[in-house]
Amino acid sequence: MQRCPWCESFALYRHYHDTEWGVPLRDDRALFELLILEGAQAGLSWSTVLKKRESYRSAFDQFAPEKIARYDAHKVATLLADPGIVRNRLKVAASIGNAQAYLDLQQRGVSLADFVWQFVDGTPQQNQRRSMAEVPAKTAASDAMSKALLQAGFKFVGSTICYAFMQASGMVNDHLLDCPRHAEVQALAQA
Repeated sequence: MQRCPWCESFALYRHYHDTEWGVPLRDDRALFELLILEGAQAGLSWSTVLKKRESYRSAFDQFAPEKIARYDAHKVATLLADPGIVRNRLKVAASIGNAQAYLDLQQRGVSLADFVWQFVDGTPQQNQRRSMAEVPAKTAASDAMSKALLQAGFKFVGSTICYAFMQASGMVNDHLLDCPRHAEVQALAQA
């Protein structure tokens, strides 16, 4: 199978590419998890975070925003001692703040899915990229999403992180044209 070249380094990465990356995701809880993990990736590779994803799920109470929003100093210390996650104080604090921002959105009657999908008018963008050199690090849409998330109280949501989030959650289809997943993901978006 001719996959996007970024995923060829190990089996877990290939599986993620072949089953998750670019599939339209509209579940609030799953989007919240992905947003936290994309923030954890800042300055690292996605492969590093992907390898730690199960540890993150365990350490962060399966990404239950209601629980994360109430984390105290003891829980933060426990997280910072956990080798299964990225032990960065600012990223851990951002996860807690992001849970609080997520709950604030809910209290205002706004789902995270509606909030983030508005930046592509609710419809996955079908890009036609032939090489990795054509894939941008950020776009006007990711700039706008970043600004809106920051205004809503989220952290570690810069434009580059937002674009990676958009790619992973299927808001944009950045599978290369010669990758079979491009057509498969495109079909999912039209279903």
